[in-house]
Amino acid sequence: MIELKNVKKGFDGKPIIKGVSMILEAGKCNLIIGTSGSGKTVLTKCIVGLFTPDEGEVLYEGEDMMLMNKYEVKALRQKIGMLFQGSALFDSMTVEQNVMFPLDMFTNLSYSEKKKRADEVLNRVNLKEDSFKKFPAEISGGMKKRVGIARAIVLNPKYLFCDEPNSGLDPQTSLLIDKLIQEITEEYNMTTIVITHDMNSVMEIGDHIVYMYDGLKRWEGTKHDIIYSKDEMLNKFIFASQFLQDVKQMRMEEEQGKK
Repeated sequence: MIELKNVKKGFDGKPIIKGVSMILEAGKCNLIIGTSGSGKTVLTKCIVGLFTPDEGEVLYEGEDMMLMNKYEVKALRQKIGMLFQGSALFDSMTVEQNVMFPLDMFTNLSYSEKKKRADEVLNRVNLKEDSFKKFPAEISGGMKKRVGIARAIVLNPKYLFCDEPNSGLDPQTSLLIDKLIQEITEEYNMTTIVITHDMNSVMEIGDHIVYMYDGLKRWEGTKHDIIYSKDEMLNKFIFASQFLQDVKQMRMEEEQGKK
């Protein structure tokens, strides 16, 4: 679990994050959503320690990250997995070598042990063995995302951060990636934080959703709560098109039918 208490962050005297508190729960997909400039990226960088908050606390299992010494911070960062927006794979390395990279950096395992672990997580994200020796340029966008996820979980992290995991993917592949992130989150009981603009992700895996607006947490709830939200700004963001408004109406009718 990660807890934020009244986190504030600004640059050159301009406030960006204006006092945000929230709890990001283990075993759940915690989504942070909002328009460009809403503060979600700066907030995420505060959570992972890339930015130091001006005020407030970032607590990992009750321990304030800002009060940790450099050895404690290093140990914490080894418990954090990152899936970057563009996957950020090394072009000169094979799929298998990309996934082994964190093991090379942070463990003293033998080559055979590292290869075994890398192959385990590549199998877990449903990649076939004939792709392990390929280079990133030789695989599809969806496969790159799977490799990125495999690399993010190879150290068996407690915390998984995903930056726009569906960026550049077709709708069908996006759903598969969403499902994979959800399965891994539940299977390993990770605290997963997903920064996304993808409304399919919101509706499919939004166990806990935080909507950021102008540096503040404007709304918080689940994918079920969001259907009934009366927050005007949130509804404009989520259900911008007529199609999505129709989807909302349909979901509301489905939910009412279950009661």
